Amino acid sequence: MNKETLIAHLGENRSDYKGAVVPPIYQNSLFTFETAEAIDEAFSNFQESYIYTRGNNPTVKIVEEKLAALENGEKAKLFTSGMAAITAGIMNTVNSGDHIICVQSVYGPTNNFITKYLGEKYNIKSTFVEGKQIEDFEKAIKKETKLIYLESPSSGVFYMQDLREIAKIAKKHNIVTMIDNTWATPLFQNPIDYGIDIVAHSVSKYISGHSDVVAGVLISSKERIESVFSNEHNFIGGKISPFEAWLILRGLRTLPVRMKQHQASAKKIVEYLETKEQVVEICSPISSSYNQSGLAKKYLKGFSGLLSITLNMNAKEVKLFLNKLKFFKIGVSWGGYESLAYAPIISLEKELSKEQLEKAKIHPGLVRLSIGLENSEDLIADLEQAFKINK
Repeated sequence: MNKETLIAHLGENRSDYKGAVVPPIYQNSLFTFETAEAIDEAFSNFQESYIYTRGNNPTVKIVEEKLAALENGEKAKLFTSGMAAITAGIMNTVNSGDHIICVQSVYGPTNNFITKYLGEKYNIKSTFVEGKQIEDFEKAIKKETKLIYLESPSSGVFYMQDLREIAKIAKKHNIVTMIDNTWATPLFQNPIDYGIDIVAHSVSKYISGHSDVVAGVLISSKERIESVFSNEHNFIGGKISPFEAWLILRGLRTLPVRMKQHQASAKKIVEYLETKEQVVEICSPISSSYNQSGLAKKYLKGFSGLLSITLNMNAKEVKLFLNKLKFFKIGVSWGGYESLAYAPIISLEKELSKEQLEKAKIHPGLVRLSIGLENSEDLIADLEQAFKINK
């Protein structure tokens, strides 16, 4: 099946729910059995059985099957948030005394989880690299290295990493590779095809697409996801509710058409931004000035609507710029139907140390734009009037 057809049909046996075109929400905490022998058999196959919704649920299972197939992975597990999925994937891979290599421009909470929580509480060391060159990773490898964590394109500055080559190096040293693939979605990049072991998504973003769900997913081999299921998911209890899974399923139906619109509008807006003297740099694989176009062509099948611009403005002027926007709302998330604008420095100054900020290369004039589904001409007009902050 092509991905559009897969989204519409995979994992849905409509005869199980009387031919309903939309699967029901199995909003129940537990499942009962006709006999003691039946529940005994279910516990013998705990990974696949419906016993208690903290483990498996039919509504959730449909979405997991679709997401695993979309990423060309063997199995998936949904979580209550993107960070719940990310932390579970990392914790499943490392133990006290191990070492993690991570890209510098990774999502702020992921950075903090690795450096502060794991570093201070479990003595797990970490090395952060720019990641643009393969040598960055080769030089950082130690005998204790157990995980290389990637984000391509990465948060804020949208740096890419050479996934296939990194996977080769990791396998040579028996190191697990994990990537946050939220920006590209499973439609525009499939890291497992290039040898990456674990893929994470913040399902709250494009996959759900309507800014009404917070969720995450891990996709990997059957063996690894079953290990995550039995340990990090089962013990920590980061299960997603059946209703949220149903909302994700609803959003997933339109993912292909939504991504086409996000991409088309983002291209038009990038072309407009390239004409503005206030814009020092456009951070996006869509931009004609993107300095990693070779990697973009190698790995990306398309472009999402999230990008950043560096303005020749100080922090005060950036806030004035944000305040003038009308259709772009000020908000921290992205990937929904609505357009959003945000200056990462606002939260990162509270999340990261000065040293971490400098390594992440976050400019005070950096503004992140999430291009929604509004008319692109209206969005351009909104940006145009906001640029006139002194008029």
